[in-house]
Amino acid sequence: MSIFANQNKKIMKKLTILMVFCLLFAAVGEAFAGRTKHTRRRTKAKTHLVKKGSKRHLKTKRVIGYVPLEIADTSSVLCEDTCSHVHGIDMSHYQGDVFWETVSNNTPMAYVYLKATEGGDRIDEKFERNIVMAHVHGLKVGSYHFYRPKTDQRLQLKNFISQCIPEEQDLIPMIDIETTNGLPTEDFCDSLLTFLELVEEAYQQKPLLYTFRNFYNRHLQGKIDGYKLMIAMYTPEEPVLADERDITMWQYTGKGRIMGVNGYVDKSRFMGDHTLRELRFKH
Repeated sequence: MSIFANQNKKIMKKLTILMVFCLLFAAVGEAFAGRTKHTRRRTKAKTHLVKKGSKRHLKTKRVIGYVPLEIADTSSVLCEDTCSHVHGIDMSHYQGDVFWETVSNNTPMAYVYLKATEGGDRIDEKFERNIVMAHVHGLKVGSYHFYRPKTDQRLQLKNFISQCIPEEQDLIPMIDIETTNGLPTEDFCDSLLTFLELVEEAYQQKPLLYTFRNFYNRHLQGKIDGYKLMIAMYTPEEPVLADERDITMWQYTGKGRIMGVNGYVDKSRFMGDHTLRELRFKH
Protein backbone atom coordinates (compact mmCIF):
# COMPACT_ATOMS: atom_id res chain seq x y z
CA MET A 1 0.00 0.00 0.00
CA SER A 2 2.84 2.38 0.83
CA ILE A 3 4.31 1.86 -2.65
CA PHE A 4 0.97 2.65 -4.34
CA ALA A 5 0.44 5.64 -2.03
CA ASN A 6 3.83 7.04 -2.99
CA GLN A 7 3.05 6.49 -6.70
CA ASN A 8 -0.33 8.22 -6.32
CA LYS A 9 1.34 11.19 -4.65
CA LYS A 10 3.87 11.46 -7.51
CA ILE A 11 1.08 11.25 -10.09
CA MET A 12 -0.97 13.92 -8.31
CA LYS A 13 2.08 16.17 -8.09
CA LYS A 14 2.74 15.83 -11.82
CA LEU A 15 -0.94 16.51 -12.62
CA THR A 16 -0.88 19.60 -10.42
CA ILE A 17 2.25 20.93 -12.16
CA LEU A 18 0.72 20.19 -15.56
CA MET A 19 -2.50 22.05 -14.68
CA VAL A 20 -0.53 25.06 -13.44
CA PHE A 21 1.50 25.07 -16.67
CA CYS A 22 -1.68 24.90 -18.76
CA LEU A 23 -3.24 27.79 -16.87
CA LEU A 24 -0.13 29.92 -17.32
CA PHE A 25 0.00 29.11 -21.04
CA ALA A 26 -3.64 30.07 -21.46
CA ALA A 27 -3.10 33.36 -19.66
CA VAL A 28 -0.09 34.25 -21.80
CA GLY A 29 -2.02 33.37 -24.97
CA GLU A 30 -4.93 35.59 -23.99
CA ALA A 31 -2.63 38.48 -23.23
CA PHE A 32 -0.85 38.07 -26.55
CA ALA A 33 -4.15 37.91 -28.41
CA GLY A 34 -5.33 41.07 -26.71
CA ARG A 35 -2.11 42.88 -27.60
CA THR A 36 -2.38 41.75 -31.22
CA LYS A 37 -5.97 42.97 -31.40
CA HIS A 38 -4.91 46.31 -29.93
CA THR A 39 -2.10 46.58 -32.48
CA ARG A 40 -4.50 45.88 -35.34
CA ARG A 41 -6.84 48.54 -34.00
CA ARG A 42 -3.96 51.07 -33.93
CA THR A 43 -2.92 50.09 -37.43
CA LYS A 44 -6.45 50.67 -38.72
CA ALA A 45 -6.54 54.06 -37.04
CA LYS A 46 -3.31 55.06 -38.79
CA THR A 47 -4.60 53.92 -42.15
CA HIS A 48 -7.82 55.82 -41.58
CA LEU A 49 -5.93 59.04 -40.85
CA VAL A 50 -3.74 58.61 -43.89
CA LYS A 51 -6.79 58.19 -46.11
CA LYS A 52 -8.44 61.26 -44.61
CA GLY A 53 -5.32 63.34 -45.23
CA SER A 54 -4.97 65.47 -48.34
CA LYS A 55 -4.05 63.70 -51.54
CA ARG A 56 -1.03 66.02 -51.84
CA HIS A 57 0.58 64.50 -48.77
CA LEU A 58 -0.47 60.88 -49.16
CA LYS A 59 2.94 59.60 -50.23
CA THR A 60 4.77 61.56 -47.54
CA LYS A 61 2.58 60.08 -44.81
CA ARG A 62 3.23 56.58 -46.01
CA VAL A 63 6.95 57.22 -45.76
CA ILE A 64 7.12 58.94 -42.38
CA GLY A 65 4.31 57.00 -40.72
CA TYR A 66 1.57 58.37 -38.52
CA VAL A 67 0.97 62.12 -38.67
CA PRO A 68 -1.79 63.72 -36.58
CA LEU A 69 -4.49 65.03 -38.90
CA GLU A 70 -4.32 68.52 -37.41
CA ILE A 71 -0.62 68.81 -38.29
CA ALA A 72 -1.12 67.35 -41.76
CA ASP A 73 -3.88 69.84 -42.53
CA THR A 74 -1.78 72.79 -41.38
CA SER A 75 1.23 71.75 -43.45
CA SER A 76 -0.89 71.35 -46.58
CA VAL A 77 -1.91 75.02 -46.67
CA LEU A 78 -0.14 76.49 -49.71
CA CYS A 79 -0.28 79.89 -51.36
CA GLU A 80 -1.85 78.51 -54.52
CA ASP A 81 -4.58 76.86 -52.43
CA THR A 82 -5.59 80.01 -50.60
CA CYS A 83 -5.54 82.86 -53.14
CA SER A 84 -7.03 83.72 -56.53
CA HIS A 85 -3.80 84.68 -58.32
CA VAL A 86 -2.54 82.77 -61.35
CA HIS A 87 0.29 80.46 -60.34
CA GLY A 88 3.09 78.75 -62.20
CA ILE A 89 6.52 77.14 -61.91
CA ASP A 90 9.89 77.19 -63.59
CA MET A 91 11.87 74.04 -64.33
CA SER A 92 15.29 72.92 -65.47
CA HIS A 93 17.47 69.82 -65.40
CA TYR A 94 17.71 70.21 -61.62
CA GLN A 95 14.24 68.64 -61.28
CA GLY A 96 15.28 65.54 -63.24
CA ASP A 97 12.59 63.59 -65.09
CA VAL A 98 9.24 65.25 -64.41
CA PHE A 99 5.95 63.31 -64.43
CA TRP A 100 4.07 65.94 -66.42
CA GLU A 101 0.74 64.13 -66.40
CA THR A 102 0.82 64.08 -62.60
CA VAL A 103 1.81 67.75 -62.48
CA SER A 104 -1.07 68.68 -64.79
CA ASN A 105 -3.69 66.60 -62.98
CA ASN A 106 -2.79 67.44 -59.38
CA THR A 107 -1.72 71.09 -59.21
CA PRO A 108 -3.37 74.42 -60.00
CA MET A 109 -0.30 75.60 -61.96
CA ALA A 110 -1.27 77.36 -65.20
CA TYR A 111 2.12 78.02 -66.76
CA VAL A 112 5.74 76.91 -66.71
CA TYR A 113 8.97 78.65 -67.68
CA LEU A 114 11.58 76.15 -68.83
CA LYS A 115 15.31 76.73 -68.80
CA ALA A 116 16.52 76.49 -72.38
CA THR A 117 20.07 77.80 -72.37
CA GLU A 118 22.88 79.43 -70.39
CA GLY A 119 25.72 81.59 -71.62
CA GLY A 120 27.12 80.98 -75.07
CA ASP A 121 26.98 77.20 -75.36
CA ARG A 122 25.08 75.49 -72.57
CA ILE A 123 21.73 73.85 -73.42
CA ASP A 124 19.58 72.45 -70.62
CA GLU A 125 19.56 68.68 -71.04
CA LYS A 126 15.87 68.36 -70.06
CA PHE A 127 14.55 71.25 -72.16
CA GLU A 128 13.50 69.32 -75.25
CA ARG A 129 11.56 66.70 -73.29
CA ASN A 130 10.09 69.26 -70.90
CA ILE A 131 8.71 71.58 -73.55
CA VAL A 132 7.06 68.73 -75.47
CA MET A 133 5.49 67.15 -72.37
CA ALA A 134 4.39 70.44 -70.82
CA HIS A 135 2.50 71.24 -74.04
CA VAL A 136 0.99 67.76 -74.23
CA HIS A 137 -0.43 68.17 -70.73
CA GLY A 138 -1.92 71.61 -71.25
CA LEU A 139 0.39 74.11 -69.55
CA LYS A 140 1.22 77.48 -71.07
CA VAL A 141 4.94 77.39 -71.82
CA GLY A 142 7.73 79.95 -71.97
CA SER A 143 11.50 79.52 -72.25
CA TYR A 144 14.32 81.31 -70.44
CA HIS A 145 18.02 82.01 -70.82
CA PHE A 146 20.49 82.37 -67.95
CA TYR A 147 22.53 85.46 -68.79
CA ARG A 148 26.33 85.52 -68.44
CA PRO A 149 27.58 89.17 -68.59
CA LYS A 150 31.14 88.33 -69.69
CA THR A 151 30.09 86.07 -72.57
CA ASP A 152 29.68 87.58 -76.03
CA GLN A 153 26.08 88.76 -76.39
CA ARG A 154 25.61 87.58 -79.98
CA LEU A 155 26.92 84.15 -79.08
CA GLN A 156 24.41 83.97 -76.23
CA LEU A 157 21.58 85.05 -78.53
CA LYS A 158 22.54 82.39 -81.08
CA ASN A 159 22.48 79.78 -78.33
CA PHE A 160 19.09 80.90 -77.05
CA ILE A 161 17.31 81.11 -80.41
CA SER A 162 18.56 77.62 -81.29
CA GLN A 163 16.25 76.32 -78.54
CA CYS A 164 13.60 78.99 -77.95
CA ILE A 165 11.68 78.48 -81.21
CA PRO A 166 8.76 80.93 -81.62
CA GLU A 167 6.30 78.27 -82.81
CA GLU A 168 6.74 76.41 -79.52
CA GLN A 169 6.18 79.41 -77.25
CA ASP A 170 2.98 80.46 -75.49
CA LEU A 171 4.71 83.08 -73.34
CA ILE A 172 7.32 85.75 -74.10
CA PRO A 173 10.98 84.79 -73.55
CA MET A 174 12.44 85.35 -70.10
CA ILE A 175 16.01 86.37 -69.25
CA ASP A 176 17.38 85.17 -65.91
CA ILE A 177 19.66 87.85 -64.43
CA GLU A 178 21.42 86.83 -61.23
CA THR A 179 25.10 87.74 -61.47
CA THR A 180 27.41 90.54 -62.62
CA ASN A 181 30.27 88.04 -63.00
CA GLY A 182 32.47 90.58 -61.23
CA LEU A 183 31.78 93.47 -63.60
CA PRO A 184 31.19 96.99 -62.21
CA THR A 185 27.50 97.89 -62.27
CA GLU A 186 27.80 100.28 -65.23
CA ASP A 187 29.71 97.79 -67.37
CA PHE A 188 27.32 95.03 -66.39
CA CYS A 189 24.26 97.11 -67.34
CA ASP A 190 25.82 98.09 -70.69
CA SER A 191 26.40 94.40 -71.45
CA LEU A 192 22.89 93.41 -70.34
CA LEU A 193 21.09 96.15 -72.29
CA THR A 194 22.96 95.20 -75.46
CA PHE A 195 21.78 91.62 -75.06
CA LEU A 196 18.17 92.63 -74.30
CA GLU A 197 18.07 94.73 -77.46
CA LEU A 198 19.28 91.74 -79.48
CA VAL A 199 16.60 89.51 -77.94
CA GLU A 200 13.87 92.08 -78.67
CA GLU A 201 15.04 92.40 -82.27
CA ALA A 202 15.08 88.63 -82.75
CA TYR A 203 11.62 87.98 -81.26
CA GLN A 204 9.96 91.32 -82.02
CA GLN A 205 8.89 91.73 -78.39
CA LYS A 206 10.50 92.65 -75.11
CA PRO A 207 11.46 89.72 -72.89
CA LEU A 208 10.34 89.24 -69.30
CA LEU A 209 13.21 89.84 -66.86
CA TYR A 210 13.80 87.64 -63.80
CA THR A 211 15.98 88.74 -60.93
CA PHE A 212 16.14 88.90 -57.13
CA ARG A 213 14.85 91.92 -55.27
CA ASN A 214 18.21 92.79 -53.68
CA PHE A 215 20.04 92.33 -56.99
CA TYR A 216 17.59 94.70 -58.68
CA ASN A 217 17.95 97.29 -55.92
CA ARG A 218 21.74 97.13 -56.08
CA HIS A 219 22.35 97.04 -59.84
CA LEU A 220 19.24 97.58 -61.98
CA GLN A 221 17.25 100.54 -60.64
CA GLY A 222 16.39 102.94 -63.45
CA LYS A 223 18.11 100.76 -66.07
CA ILE A 224 15.32 98.43 -67.22
CA ASP A 225 12.15 100.46 -66.75
CA GLY A 226 10.59 99.33 -70.01
CA TYR A 227 10.57 95.64 -69.11
CA LYS A 228 8.14 93.47 -67.18
CA LEU A 229 9.66 91.92 -64.06
CA MET A 230 9.48 88.64 -62.22
CA ILE A 231 11.02 89.30 -58.81
CA ALA A 232 12.26 86.50 -56.59
CA MET A 233 11.91 87.02 -52.83
CA TYR A 234 11.30 84.11 -50.51
CA THR A 235 9.39 85.72 -47.65
CA PRO A 236 5.69 85.78 -46.67
CA GLU A 237 5.46 89.47 -47.62
CA GLU A 238 5.04 90.58 -51.22
CA PRO A 239 8.18 92.21 -52.65
CA VAL A 240 8.51 95.98 -52.92
CA LEU A 241 11.40 97.41 -54.92
CA ALA A 242 13.48 100.35 -53.71
CA ASP A 243 12.13 102.53 -56.54
CA GLU A 244 8.60 101.13 -55.98
CA ARG A 245 8.18 100.27 -59.66
CA ASP A 246 5.53 97.81 -60.78
CA ILE A 247 6.17 94.07 -60.47
CA THR A 248 4.35 91.71 -62.83
CA MET A 249 5.22 88.40 -61.17
CA TRP A 250 6.58 87.22 -57.85
CA GLN A 251 8.58 84.04 -57.37
CA TYR A 252 7.66 83.42 -53.76
CA THR A 253 9.55 80.20 -53.02
CA GLY A 254 12.50 78.23 -54.26
CA LYS A 255 11.52 75.21 -52.19
CA GLY A 256 8.03 74.45 -53.41
CA ARG A 257 6.63 70.93 -53.68
CA ILE A 258 4.24 69.56 -56.26
CA MET A 259 3.16 66.04 -57.12
CA GLY A 260 5.04 64.68 -60.12
CA VAL A 261 8.36 66.33 -59.28
CA ASN A 262 11.10 64.91 -57.09
CA GLY A 263 12.80 67.68 -55.16
CA TYR A 264 12.15 71.40 -54.86
CA VAL A 265 10.37 73.57 -57.42
CA ASP A 266 10.41 77.35 -57.92
CA LYS A 267 6.86 78.69 -57.69
CA SER A 268 5.58 82.08 -58.80
CA ARG A 269 2.34 84.00 -59.18
CA PHE A 270 1.07 87.18 -60.77
CA MET A 271 0.95 90.33 -58.69
CA GLY A 272 -2.07 92.58 -58.27
CA ASP A 273 -4.30 92.67 -61.34
CA HIS A 274 -1.67 91.31 -63.73
CA THR A 275 -2.73 88.30 -65.81
CA LEU A 276 -1.24 85.61 -68.01
CA ARG A 277 -2.60 87.41 -71.07
CA GLU A 278 0.06 90.12 -70.62
CA LEU A 279 2.85 87.61 -71.30
CA ARG A 280 1.30 86.02 -74.38
CA PHE A 281 3.87 85.43 -77.13
CA LYS A 282 3.03 87.49 -80.22
CA HIS A 283 3.38 85.24 -83.25
